[in-house]
Parts: sequence; structure tokens; C-alpha cells
Amino acid sequence: MKLFNILKNKCPNCSKGEVFTNLYSLGIPKMNDSCKKCGFNYTREPGFFWGAMYVSYALAVAESIVTFIISSFFLTELFDLKKIMVIAIVLLLLAPLNMRFSRIIWLSLFKNS
Repeated sequence: MKLFNILKNKCPNCSKGEVFTNLYSLGIPKMNDSCKKCGFNYTREPGFFWGAMYVSYALAVAESIVTFIISSFFLTELFDLKKIMVIAIVLLLLAPLNMRFSRIIWLSLFKNS
């Protein structure tokens, strides 16, 4: 249930309101200040989302491993500069989504605090 709320951009408290107004669009993300359904405050104390950087790092590592495995089917050499370029491009393309999902995951971890 919690995973579906994260993927659907739903409030970690009530599962009805949205955390971001533009989750799947390109550009600068706009995070709501609070849930429009239950009033859950998304904007915590200053520096709260510094911890989301660790979640974003973990997502990027997982994406890199998956990209490496998939690119191994198409590029035959084990350590090829082309694989590094493919991984870098994938990480750059997924960076805005990683930022959004890492914040939603971080909020979900600390919803009771």
C-alpha cells in the first residue's frame, strides 16, 4: 500500500492528497506545502529533506545497476566507455523523478514525527 502511495504521489498520511503538483512533468518540481485533503504538513523544519539525498543516492545506484545489466546485453565488453555513457544519460534523465520520489519516500518514513 505504501509503495503504491509513493508511486502515485499520494499523501503519506491520508493517501488521498498529492505531494507534488507536477510529478511526472519535466521542469522544476513544485511541492505542496500541505495535503489539501487532511492538512498533513509537508514542509518540515529547515534541512528536513537533506536525508532525502541518501534515498536519491540509493535510487541512482539501483538504476545504475539495472542500466548496466540491461546494457550488457547490447554491449559485449565488460568495461566499456559506452556503458558509462549510457548509465550517465539514464541517471540525468531520471534525476528529476529521483528527487521527487526520494522526497515522498523520506516523508513516508517520518510521517508520524
